Amino acid sequence: MSHLDDIPSTPGKFKMEKSHFIHSRMRWHCQSSLAKLTFWSIVFFCLILIFFFRSPSSNPLLQDPYRRSLRTYNWGGPAWEKRVRSSARVRSRNGFSVLVTGAAGFVGTHVSSALKKRGDGVLGLDNFNDYYDPSLKRARQELLERSGVFIVEGDINDSALLMKLFEVVAFTHVMHLAAQAGVRYAMENPGSYVHSNIAGFVNLLEVCKSANPQPAIVWASSSSVYGLNNKVPFSEKDRTDQPASLYAATKKAGEEIAHTYNHIYGLSLTGLRFFTVYGPWGRPDMAYFFFTRDILKRKPIPIFEAANHGTVARDFTYIDDIVKGCLAALDTAEKSTGTGGKKKGPAQLRVYNLGNTSPVPVSNLVSILERLLKVKVKRNIMKLPRNGDVQFTHANVSLAQRELGYKPTTDLQTGLKKFVKWYTSFYSGGKKAAG
Repeated sequence: MSHLDDIPSTPGKFKMEKSHFIHSRMRWHCQSSLAKLTFWSIVFFCLILIFFFRSPSSNPLLQDPYRRSLRTYNWGGPAWEKRVRSSARVRSRNGFSVLVTGAAGFVGTHVSSALKKRGDGVLGLDNFNDYYDPSLKRARQELLERSGVFIVEGDINDSALLMKLFEVVAFTHVMHLAAQAGVRYAMENPGSYVHSNIAGFVNLLEVCKSANPQPAIVWASSSSVYGLNNKVPFSEKDRTDQPASLYAATKKAGEEIAHTYNHIYGLSLTGLRFFTVYGPWGRPDMAYFFFTRDILKRKPIPIFEAANHGTVARDFTYIDDIVKGCLAALDTAEKSTGTGGKKKGPAQLRVYNLGNTSPVPVSNLVSILERLLKVKVKRNIMKLPRNGDVQFTHANVSLAQRELGYKPTTDLQTGLKKFVKWYTSFYSGGKKAAG
């Protein structure tokens, strides 16, 4: 007989044990709920994983635009290491092996070229960011590659990359020129200044202090550290505790950080305070550069005035003079005294002004460009905005002259003539966009 035969033909006459029915139903309900809970927990967990790894707004590595770049570069391998060694190989007697950060930048390109020309080993490092037209940086890269300088594409915040470079090459010196430049841009993107000028500098020093042997380090500070100081000309002994911009503050912070690593770890450090560097292959965000562009486009040129019609002036310094100062700083740098991150004795710590010593009103700069470009300029006189710019800069270079043999020789008229010649050649024929 089938088990179906046990069910009565008349509904309602069969009585199941009440407690057995309730317990069975509860057990089924609990098992079902547990299964659903398990299923949805797995689904929810999977969604979290997908969201974390794929969503720019949830993944901290992707959310931070500065750290994001650390994940985009390909480096390493036998062929890569061979290029690194070849570029850094010293080819002159008593030459240096120099890591140049920011090598595709304005000053970095000129310094790298000069070092290579005299027989030093040079390896470049640059992240090719888009603060200004990256195609100009790529053109500088091509220029250096023709002379045998390899630029590794990477970020100074990438510790693994820096450690690998020091593993492949025992650098005797570091010329640290990588930085987020520009006074006004700091109001738009302050994080980039902290990332590059402070965190990046600390990261580089951390790697250098642990290197064996430790390299001597020359790095770019800025005349901006003098800030609101109104004593002129600016001397290295003057106060630098009144920065007028975030850019200036990060450069001042760099000088204090350098002091700390020198004191604790025995790193040899030389800071160079550049004064308004200009010349061929320059930066498009600098006034002389975009003035040239706008004059050729027949656009009016803004001329800033300080309070009470005060003149705005800059100590314009030609790139070749800056390069001589940089190389002299390298040549006179003493060895670091630490080993494996431990200081063995006092180490050299220096800071120098590198300027031209002849401040020129910005209106005079425009007049020189007007004559060189043979274009009549329309000038718009405007009040100097409160964006971090200062009224004047003026370098006292007596210390650099005495200790480095530094002596600027290029006046603004001569330097701008060379710049205009390069500019019109580089941007001629519509081959490149002037921005």
